[in-house]
Amino acid sequence: MKKVVISLGGSVIVPDKVDYKFLDGFKNVIKRFSKKNKVVIVTGGGHTAREYINVLRKERLDEKIYSWVGITATKLNARLVAGFFKRIGKIPDSLEEVKAGLKKNNLIVCGALGFQPGMTSDGDAAQIAKFIKADLFINITNVKGLYDKDPKKFKNAKFIPRISFDDFHNMTKKIKFKAGQHFILDSVAAKIIREEKIKTVSLSGLKNLENCLKGKRFVGTIIS
Repeated sequence: MKKVVISLGGSVIVPDKVDYKFLDGFKNVIKRFSKKNKVVIVTGGGHTAREYINVLRKERLDEKIYSWVGITATKLNARLVAGFFKRIGKIPDSLEEVKAGLKKNNLIVCGALGFQPGMTSDGDAAQIAKFIKADLFINITNVKGLYDKDPKKFKNAKFIPRISFDDFHNMTKKIKFKAGQHFILDSVAAKIIREEKIKTVSLSGLKNLENCLKGKRFVGTIIS
């Protein structure tokens, strides 16, 4: 039995409106895999978080307020995703609650854990991967993996199919944290996976996810 942590980007849950087709397909993939494996899904805030935060930034408030809004958005998305799996109980809010939940169920859905300013839900997911000693950490985003620069802004951006823990960590250190930011993993997550040597994959699309879970070939970035 494998233990897999999935950081499900808010950008794929709610690109501009809730993506029912994706979530329905995601539900089916995870249901099949979680019959014999343990899965923790950590939802990001995505478009919802960024829209709310960007409005508040006009008020020039303390960064902690933006963080609270982002964290709350991840929990709303967690409730949405949990609904697809017919889960109506409490959404875990700590590492201990996640671990306790896994003892009873093969599938756990949560958003950001507690209040940890300066970190995205990817960092929370990496903390969970470390805490439960996950075999694999998967980041699902809206681009096929890691690029040397933003592919949505630069047409000449180069896709990176594989990168070392150290090189990836050095790349993330150059990005200054901002509540609501969008990058495949934050520097906290990069530091954790490097220190714990957690095999990490960044990908997009249900077919790539399913192939990755089955150990088949997929399109994405492997961080190892």
